[in-house]
Amino acid sequence: MLKLDLEYYKGILFIRLKGNLVRRTNYKINNYIVPLLVKHKIKYVIYNLKNLKGIDESGTDAILNTKCKIRNNKGRIYVCEVRDEISSKIKRLKIKQVGEEKTALKKLEVEM
Repeated sequence: MLKLDLEYYKGILFIRLKGNLVRRTNYKINNYIVPLLVKHKIKYVIYNLKNLKGIDESGTDAILNTKCKIRNNKGRIYVCEVRDEISSKIKRLKIKQVGEEKTALKKLEVEM
């Protein structure tokens, strides 16, 4: 099971994931988040993975899909609070990792 907590603040979409991002649950990102990014032309996304218990190959593909849409919108994406258990899988995506949401927010506010 995967729960999404979305917050839109100053042009930045915060996506907090809780549960497991696996083949059975990646549709929540692919069918809801990705069209949302395209429709509203959202340029900045911060993923918080603090409560993400597990991720598989299809889960990383779903995050990669959002990265591609953000890149098409000429924006930036950050991942924060990555747990050690999933850190190696997230590093393969080549998305900038920061310690916490406040740090990512500060970096994006400078770029905006």
